[in-house]
Amino acid sequence: MMALPISFWEITQHMVHYTKPSLQKHIIRILWMVPIYALNAWLGLVFPYQSIYVDSLRECYEAYVIYNFMVYLLNYLNSEMTLEANLEMKPPVNHLFPFCCLSPWEMGHEFVHMCKHGILQYTVVRPVTTFFSFVCELAGVYGEGEFRGNVAFPYMIAINNFSQFIAMYCLVLFYRANKEELKPMQPIGKFLCIKAVVFFSFFQGVLINILVFTGVIQSAFGISDDRTIKGISNRLQDFLICIEMFLAAVAHHYSFSYKPYVNMLATQQSCCAAFLAMWDVSDVQRDIKEH
Repeated sequence: MMALPISFWEITQHMVHYTKPSLQKHIIRILWMVPIYALNAWLGLVFPYQSIYVDSLRECYEAYVIYNFMVYLLNYLNSEMTLEANLEMKPPVNHLFPFCCLSPWEMGHEFVHMCKHGILQYTVVRPVTTFFSFVCELAGVYGEGEFRGNVAFPYMIAINNFSQFIAMYCLVLFYRANKEELKPMQPIGKFLCIKAVVFFSFFQGVLINILVFTGVIQSAFGISDDRTIKGISNRLQDFLICIEMFLAAVAHHYSFSYKPYVNMLATQQSCCAAFLAMWDVSDVQRDIKEH
């Protein structure tokens, strides 16, 4: 009730003051993260035993948000300079742990290409693993919250975790290479907003599943029925997300503010055009096809 009005207000203001489409299109997509997570969590509270089905949209959208943040940074830098030419004049960026033994990527086109590649793989991997999780759940072999070798859950967690780590690693590497150029748009706060929502929800869910697997939740609530335990663990995750999305909405309001784009002298597109541009995913399709 508190998160949605804050998010919808910010989204509406960006659409009203749609003066920089190349940047604001991606900001609006990022801002939709909070309403989607909040509504998803509320539906999970109402229908706890069907939460895996409503979680599918949230899980796919988080990958989409990371991709949009990367493109937002690229468009910002390209509007100020020729990014690849500027990178070619810089010394190579050394890899971070645990990839510090790898040779640095060649600065310029290759560096941008590899960073985009690392982020786009998550945009593809996450929907694919979500689809397989959905199929496994229908087949009765998903085993949510069970860390056993004969169910799909631990394998899906490992694949998603590794894919997400690679995406975030490439994002950090890209920031290190363009730290000075990105300073005016204060990327740290924006990055932390996205990272906090994605990581907290993911690892929070993993932690709750570990507590279920080790019997902590059962002891705390004094229950033994598997179906009841699953319902409580799902409700606990969704309840925490509902609270966290209010905090995220406030953080997004300040980090992705519409105020820098208020310019009465600039040519503005209509709200309808801004709304339609937000749903046009041809740029995502083009990048995935390219990579």
